[in-house]
Amino acid sequence: QVQLVESGGGSVQAGGTLRLSCAVSGDPYNVRCMGWMRQSPGKGLEGVATIFTQSGNTDYANSVKGRFTISQDNAKNTVYLQMNSLKFEDTAVYYCAASRSCIAPSLRVPEFGSWGPGTQVTVSA
Repeated sequence: QVQLVESGGGSVQAGGTLRLSCAVSGDPYNVRCMGWMRQSPGKGLEGVATIFTQSGNTDYANSVKGRFTISQDNAKNTVYLQMNSLKFEDTAVYYCAASRSCIAPSLRVPEFGSWGPGTQVTVSA
């Protein structure tokens, strides 16, 4: 079992930046993908960014490509989401998630079986 805890959320003006962190503990050695998911008010969960842990290959939702960057620090057991040029529509609860079943970088929400409690990101126009 793996435990995930997000941090770094907050409020920012449009155009600003935030960096989210996800501390991974427990048994991370069988985790194949780490991902950041989000849920905006009135919308379903959306895969935002993902990293295949062995290769470091990444994938992003079209809505965030060129603005968000996912990275991992294996020494610190931490995954990051650097968010630049934030937009009002990026407002959401952001979740860190882990998958033991993915075979490539995946944004598919059902692939992820372990989730953190989430952190709120609010972007004001």
